[in-house]
Amino acid sequence: MKQYRDLGDPLDGADVVLIGLFSAKEKQYQARLDEFAALVEARGGRVVARYVQRRGASDRWRKNRPGGSLRMSQPFSHRTLLTHGKVREIAQACRERGIDAAVFVNTLTHRQRSVLTETLGCLVLSREDMTV
Repeated sequence: MKQYRDLGDPLDGADVVLIGLFSAKEKQYQARLDEFAALVEARGGRVVARYVQRRGASDRWRKNRPGGSLRMSQPFSHRTLLTHGKVREIAQACRERGIDAAVFVNTLTHRQRSVLTETLGCLVLSREDMTV
């Protein structure tokens, strides 16, 4: 764990990954990530990676299931928000790079935050935590 310059802010001096789940309809997701990167840097953190999960693959060929557009705003997993594969990918990167914090662009429930903290092995923050 890194030595923080300001013990009052967990992002000060931290290596951070930005993570977001975005609907396929949302075209400006990179701008939202840039906005959050600026907030992290304003609090003294250093963004070292970004991970994006897009939601909105269409199921139009399966007539008995609702189309992907009906599920675009829903999480892939109620436990982690993202797919299990994406969470594993991020967790491995967090371990290899010694990441101190993961900042989600999305709102997280208390359960999602605790599961992700345990899985990623670092502090997990969400959109509500990023107000300066």
